[in-house]
Amino acid sequence: MARIELEGIHKRYPDGFHAVKDLSLDIGDGEFMIFVGPSGCGKSTALRMIAGLEEITDGELRIDGQVVNDLEPKDRDISMVFQSYALYPHMTVGENLAFPLKIAGRPKDEVVRRVNEAAEVLQLTEHLDRKPANLSGGQRQRVAMGRAIVRQPKAFLMDEPLSNLDAKLRVQMRTQLSRLQNRLGTTTVYVTHDQTEAMTLGDRVAVLNAGVLQQVGSPADLYAHPRNIFVAGFIGSPAMNFVPAEIHGDVARTGRAEVPLNDYWLKRVAGVEAGHPVIVGIRPEGFSDADMDDGSGPVVTVDIEVVESMGSDLFAYFDPVAGGGASSSSLDELAEASGLADLGAGRPGQQLVARLHPASQVREGAPARLRIDTDHLALFDGETGLTFGEESQEPATASPA
Repeated sequence: MARIELEGIHKRYPDGFHAVKDLSLDIGDGEFMIFVGPSGCGKSTALRMIAGLEEITDGELRIDGQVVNDLEPKDRDISMVFQSYALYPHMTVGENLAFPLKIAGRPKDEVVRRVNEAAEVLQLTEHLDRKPANLSGGQRQRVAMGRAIVRQPKAFLMDEPLSNLDAKLRVQMRTQLSRLQNRLGTTTVYVTHDQTEAMTLGDRVAVLNAGVLQQVGSPADLYAHPRNIFVAGFIGSPAMNFVPAEIHGDVARTGRAEVPLNDYWLKRVAGVEAGHPVIVGIRPEGFSDADMDDGSGPVVTVDIEVVESMGSDLFAYFDPVAGGGASSSSLDELAEASGLADLGAGRPGQQLVARLHPASQVREGAPARLRIDTDHLALFDGETGLTFGEESQEPATASPA
């Protein structure tokens, strides 16, 4: 196992593209760290710099306290699992697993022992004599992971290893991967663009955008306490709703309702002038069907446009007030990163969604009364995109607890 420290890491390419910008992160010994973000955010580049496959332009990378900027990949004692399985088709599973050990010149009895151990951990024992062409996608990915495990490295680096699998198999492999990491206790850095993978796998999650670390923390912390609009909109499915509002005393006044602020937010907006513009963030589960509960939150009447029944949940989509949705450069950036801009779907906040109880009777094309849970709101500064009260864009909790 190993502690991995990135201090002020930059990556600039000869054409001037700045892929990673001042990345500082402390990955604890035995920690499962996830790098997540949209395509092109710099997460794979950061992983490749840790592996030694990309040169570091500026900054310092340490593994177990040793500066490794100039060390060759083979000298860093790490194993990497790629998106492609990269298996040798003419070799059996056992031969694929044994290959890195044979190249390293390990004794034959040690090779056999390590291969058998890895095969047992990954439930591949009965497949050791089969060729990759005769395996399922999940089995091939397990072989690729096994080839990394047999080396018993200080750290595993995984670059979107499950992206080639179908949806159901990805869920199964996520569970197996989590069990595997818990069993081995090896420091793992895992890159994905899938925020569901990030939230279900990692001890901590580092959210990147445009080469900049936005926030790092536990999945629960990122979900409940996003530092800015980008993190709030990227983490969560369906994404957080954004509504324009103004602060007036102890309420945030939207176009549909006055939303009371709890003590936490009242402290953060203390001293703010009346009419100060903010963006209110509401998770889809922050709404409920007012005709099914007797809560105390404000009730808004909306026209439901689309209803999606998921069995365990019901998603009801509706438009914001007539004046339009929230508008800010941060929301434009989120739309660009998430691909909404390319689809012509506008920025986040142009359509809102509520996650309701499956027994709700809301219907498409009909008005509905939705209650807002005022204890599960977020307030963002419309100009900076930061959660209200945050003073800088420096990521919090960059070191393991």
